[in-house]
Amino acid sequence: MRKLLFVCCLLLAANSYAQPTPRQLFPGLFEAVQLGRVFPDNKTFVDAVPLQPPRVILAAWQQQKGNPGFRLEQFIQTYFRLPEESAATYRSNVAAGLRLHLDTLWTVLQRPAQRTAEPYSSLLPLPKAYVVPGGRFREVYYWDSYFTMLGLQQAGRTALVRSMTDNFAYLINRYGFIPNGNRTYYLTRSQPPFFALMVQLLAQAQSDTVLRRYQPALLREHAYWMAGADSLSSGKATRRVVRLPGGELLNRYWDDSTEPREESYVEDVEAARQSKQPAPQFYRNIRAAAASGWDFSTRWFGPENTLASIRTTELAPVDLNCLLLTLEETIARTYAVQGKRQTARQWEQKVRQRRQAIQLYCWNPTVGWFTDYDLVQRRPAAIRTLAGVFPLAFDVATPQQARQVGAGLQRDFLKDGGLLTTLTASGQQWDAPNAWAPLQYIAVQGLARTGQQALADTVTSRWVRLNARVFQQTGKLLEKYNVVDTHLPAGGGEYPLQDGFGWTNGVLLKFLDSKK
Repeated sequence: MRKLLFVCCLLLAANSYAQPTPRQLFPGLFEAVQLGRVFPDNKTFVDAVPLQPPRVILAAWQQQKGNPGFRLEQFIQTYFRLPEESAATYRSNVAAGLRLHLDTLWTVLQRPAQRTAEPYSSLLPLPKAYVVPGGRFREVYYWDSYFTMLGLQQAGRTALVRSMTDNFAYLINRYGFIPNGNRTYYLTRSQPPFFALMVQLLAQAQSDTVLRRYQPALLREHAYWMAGADSLSSGKATRRVVRLPGGELLNRYWDDSTEPREESYVEDVEAARQSKQPAPQFYRNIRAAAASGWDFSTRWFGPENTLASIRTTELAPVDLNCLLLTLEETIARTYAVQGKRQTARQWEQKVRQRRQAIQLYCWNPTVGWFTDYDLVQRRPAAIRTLAGVFPLAFDVATPQQARQVGAGLQRDFLKDGGLLTTLTASGQQWDAPNAWAPLQYIAVQGLARTGQQALADTVTSRWVRLNARVFQQTGKLLEKYNVVDTHLPAGGGEYPLQDGFGWTNGVLLKFLDSKK
């Protein structure tokens, strides 16, 4: 009996953080709304707040749906509070200039602390203030936030940088990892692990004592990414970690669910019908690509080069592993500042091992580029993407490799408005002709770090000029830009082009200040 009680307690503890998603709360109704395209954007319904308990709403739906003249959209508007766009009521004053616009947006996009969840809402509460990207993105997003925080730091809003870092530490402590965003439907995956860089950013402003304060959260995030590694044999993978043929460890993107994404439900269901993969496998690959932040790109596709051929979990991404390298470096520093040199050296050894593994498996000498490692084909992937600049920014590339990547950027990726994401025009938003602020920033950092300052300055100038011109014409800063034909908007993706926009604002302000 005592043993049974102990097991029950463990199960309760394991499920204590489980929070139902909209699909779990409203079975049947959820599918009717999403597959019936009641709203143009599937994210609308999952962000809506129920005005009655789910059992009451479901009973009313069952009772009313067969009535003559029943309209599902009207029913939802009666029983749910629909979301508003983050900056729907804000209008910029173009004549006042770009810097004032940026400074005002921090306030427009800021959200207050929310210590308790609204009943049955998908929004997860956060104990301190934070900044959202804007548009349909009404919650905090993990990797977006680092680039937003770059701008907050430049604007002298260090207190908000600390609040956001504290929020991410809270999420790690609460859920064991940082979710894609603070929504229940994101609790099955993370995003590119930029938490260590957030801690580094804060340490620049508030000294190395910051490193000690966030050490437990840094260690727990590392444990999340490396879970299962110790028992993994060569050539095998489990969840987010893979052991390569030589025994080295690298990581991949993963989502614990094999169901369609609730926020893009109809898109996933329809795409799965076009795929030769079993539906659960396809959904996991789609979700893993969402975890990467690159949703979607030919980077993740099979030889057919279509979304139906997506195979994200079969790749060890070069940028992800560079980010985990800096996480391990940061953990080593947390021990070094405490005088625990032996433990620091153990973590420094992990850094050396990962750096060697990235070199061994992700450098593709045939194309002179750092690419993802194909776990199935057991060779570096052939496709070159802007993710190949991460080894320059994180001290992995040799000087010769850095020069080769720089030459490739100059020759193939550099366009009138900045650097392409990939060289393939597929119609996906993380492909040509589109470009994104976070990748421009990492590329500029990598080029500057490897002595290629002239090219870094060129990228910076072209990106700033494009951002500024679009702002003068529209009064907006956008989620992504077309850098080939800079007079046309960026396209692709599952939703319309969004304005706001957190990471664009942050990188732009950082670039503007670097040109002073």
